[in-house]
Amino acid sequence: MRCRGCCSELDNPFLNLGMTPLANSYVSKENLDKFEVFYPLRVFVCKKCFFVQLPEYEKPENIFTEYAYFSSFSSTWVAHLTNYAENMIKTLSLSGKDLVIEIASNDGILLEQFKKEGIKVLGIEPARNVAEYAKSKNIPTRNTFFNKSLALELIEEKLLPSLLIANNVLAHVPDINDFVEGISLLLEKSKGVATLEFPHLLNLLRYNQFDTIYHEHYSYLSITSLKPIFKKYNLTLFRIDRIPTHGGSLRIYLSYGEKEVDASVFEVEQEEVEFGIRDLDTYRSFSKRVRATKVKLLSFILEKSEHGLSIAAYGAPAKGNTLLNYCGIGPEFIEFTVDKNPVKQGKFLPGTRIPILSPEAIVERNPDLIFILPWNIKNEIIKELREQGWRGKTFVAIPEVEVYEV
Repeated sequence: MRCRGCCSELDNPFLNLGMTPLANSYVSKENLDKFEVFYPLRVFVCKKCFFVQLPEYEKPENIFTEYAYFSSFSSTWVAHLTNYAENMIKTLSLSGKDLVIEIASNDGILLEQFKKEGIKVLGIEPARNVAEYAKSKNIPTRNTFFNKSLALELIEEKLLPSLLIANNVLAHVPDINDFVEGISLLLEKSKGVATLEFPHLLNLLRYNQFDTIYHEHYSYLSITSLKPIFKKYNLTLFRIDRIPTHGGSLRIYLSYGEKEVDASVFEVEQEEVEFGIRDLDTYRSFSKRVRATKVKLLSFILEKSEHGLSIAAYGAPAKGNTLLNYCGIGPEFIEFTVDKNPVKQGKFLPGTRIPILSPEAIVERNPDLIFILPWNIKNEIIKELREQGWRGKTFVAIPEVEVYEV
């Protein structure tokens, strides 16, 4: 295996989460008696450029052609996107003469905010079902993957963005050099700005967010590992915003050619060095913490089960599937989970086969405890539980097992 950042040879993994299915491969009722494909979930770090990554066991075409995630179902995420759109329209003075292109535009909820202001938009979305939903809302969307080839097509068609957006997609790209080169080509012609958001590797390591590791995420990103790639394609990373989404993310700003670099870039780089992003011992100690978390979570759930308490879960996120499969927690402990996304309802979690119901099941079945799997929006979920009239205790496992009263 070669590093997808610098092509150096990769040695042994620093973290092994066992064998798991694809985290978004939800199981239909008709397929409950059929087998699932499980893949090794091993994480490597490059000793040369410190790029953290997984092997490419499955092609993106087989993962993202049909997708169960829809951006619109989280009020926290929608508020984040709305705020971003308002700020960028003001910062870049965007108007009807400008074009905003979003890579991995999902159901079009972000582009919708720009379109409301009369700004031209175009979405690039590989998942057929999600792209069709965006089109049904009159958001122009191309059902394809973004790469260098598509960038050249857009240039040929004179579709040059003043703002190019790529939120939570860079980690999903196996050929990151091809992807970044495509961004570079578009920015060179448009003289525009690109913003990319992604969970920060530093926070994954610092806050024990190992459940965000799954096969759909090929890479786990830091400024340390990304800057050499950007430099290769003459892109300047000139600003970084720290944002709270997904347990602590970065929003980076790119332009083609030389540009004055804000102090925020140097601050994040320095923080990574001081934390130990370039120290292999950092990754070894993280692996020990992950194993300790598994023991603590299993002990907590076993204790509650032995006392006869019923446990349900809230949410069916990909991160939850990594956690449950790694810890070996199935329907013998978690009776069911609920999710607002109707695409997931009526199906079963991959690997564990825990049934996914609608949120109304919480009040109807009234479990004693609720395990919040999308810990990054736990406050939103606790508020929803209160509004539904449910009272009891919830808990999360990341970064540590912690209980909350509802």
